[in-house]
Amino acid sequence: MSFVIFLFLVGLILGLVAVASNPSPYFAALGLVVVAGMGCGVLVGYGGSFLSLILFLIYMGGMLVVFAYSAALAAEPYPESLGSPGIVLYAIIYSVVVVAGGFYFSGGWYEASWIPADDTAEFSVFRADTGGVGLVYSFGGGLLGVSVGVLLLTLIVVLEVVRGLGRGTVRAV
Repeated sequence: MSFVIFLFLVGLILGLVAVASNPSPYFAALGLVVVAGMGCGVLVGYGGSFLSLILFLIYMGGMLVVFAYSAALAAEPYPESLGSPGIVLYAIIYSVVVVAGGFYFSGGWYEASWIPADDTAEFSVFRADTGGVGLVYSFGGGLLGVSVGVLLLTLIVVLEVVRGLGRGTVRAV
């Protein structure tokens, strides 16, 4: 099981490198889909199946629609692909930085510390992620409101960034 989680974490890092190194919105969206899928796979591996499902549905339903809309406004006729020399150079640099940081900060981390939340209690009444769902709706209402505000701010910022010289998204063609 820890090997599968390790593969999910490697896929997560590779997706993040693809997003960070690519200036084209099309391939960056592909990297974001990979990052969302791999991150949800890690959550499933640690016992958060409901949280993983909700995160994946909200991300794919909300933020990816905004990203696709901004990519449609900033469309390039010939976008750079993931195999372009400049993109590959940036990806190698980012990968080396991530691996060096992993070696530097991995002093006390071992495979034995990767214990799923369900394995910590012998006779648990409920799973770890279902207890968290109850807390989100009881004590996390303020944080849920802040999250909605941050997503709205992100939408406004993305629309302002891709606005261009046409002075808005609704313009005469």
